[in-house]
Amino acid sequence: MVRMEHSLPRRMAAAFLGTLWLVLGCTGAAVLAAGFPDLGIGFLGVAFAFGLTVLTGAHALACVSGAHFNPAVSIGLWAGGRFPARELPAYIMAQLAGGIAGSAILLAVASGKAGFSLSDGFAANGYGDHSPGGYTLAAVIVAEIVMTAFFVFVIQGATDKRAPAAIGPLAIGFALTLIHLITIPVSSTSVNPARSLAPAVFVGDWALAQLWVFFVFPIVGGMIGGLIYRFVMEWPGGAPGTERLTKEALKLEDVERA
Repeated sequence: MVRMEHSLPRRMAAAFLGTLWLVLGCTGAAVLAAGFPDLGIGFLGVAFAFGLTVLTGAHALACVSGAHFNPAVSIGLWAGGRFPARELPAYIMAQLAGGIAGSAILLAVASGKAGFSLSDGFAANGYGDHSPGGYTLAAVIVAEIVMTAFFVFVIQGATDKRAPAAIGPLAIGFALTLIHLITIPVSSTSVNPARSLAPAVFVGDWALAQLWVFFVFPIVGGMIGGLIYRFVMEWPGGAPGTERLTKEALKLEDVERA
């Protein structure tokens, strides 16, 4: 999922822009359009907004950076042997910065309407009193681990060299849509620390206090998904412990591990 022939700064820029697009499109749908009088898109529309931003972002940017818009996915792909550890800090910094930039743009737009208030939540993730459905911390932890694990599992399967290359972004986008259809009522759905950090920075207070949940457990889930695919689905293709830097769109030549 990484085109190694592009420079690291260029790939960081792609990760920044992709995560900005993800956060702006997805939380923008939740903040601006979900409850719009009479015509609101509701949970269904927000779920599809998440899937569509990943689908479009992947098609636009996978050729540069492998379409990494999520620290939990990048770490999960590292665990699955698909991404080099030395690249993780740069990618994660770009993703976090892109998410915050997306939320800053959304805030500039949303605050243009009379009556807007960050106290309404700004699509921040939460549990307990800050869960849309009042779900407990334990329920949110289970949901974030399981859903992120399956998300990374689907990503690895969709980008496997044995899979049809053209449908990869579509499968990934629909997987994220499904995850949101299931878990928006639980925690507003994270499965992405960058998505969670972005609104929390502006909401502050409870959103920052609960943010640790949406960093720790999506990362745990991502690593679980990466490891399961690596050792269950890819075992016949290589010895355990062999790191493979995969090729985006399944058309690139294999690159040697540095």
